[in-house]
Amino acid sequence: MNTKSKVAEILPKEVSEKVRQGKAQSIIDVREHEEVAQGRIPGAYHIPLGELENRLHEIDKDKEHFMVCQSGNRSGMAAEFLQDKGYKVKNMVGGMLNWEDEVEKP
Repeated sequence: MNTKSKVAEILPKEVSEKVRQGKAQSIIDVREHEEVAQGRIPGAYHIPLGELENRLHEIDKDKEHFMVCQSGNRSGMAAEFLQDKGYKVKNMVGGMLNWEDEVEKP
């Protein structure tokens, strides 16, 4: 039996509302550099999935983090990894493919 608890999910529309209300404490984009160069959610912090384990010290355990990637798969893995380490995370379902709000170029 799998004892891992399921990662909570959040819709892109909900993340967008939280960004607009200033209530998105932390958005972590785990896509690769060339993907992020196409645009990211304003204020998102970029840590590629492959670097996540080595950059845990950059992530505040006291905040809730919304995990983002292109489609929601890599961010789901990242969210599960972080949740297992004691972080409060939610995975943005559908990723940037379903993001309908503004993007910023890094």
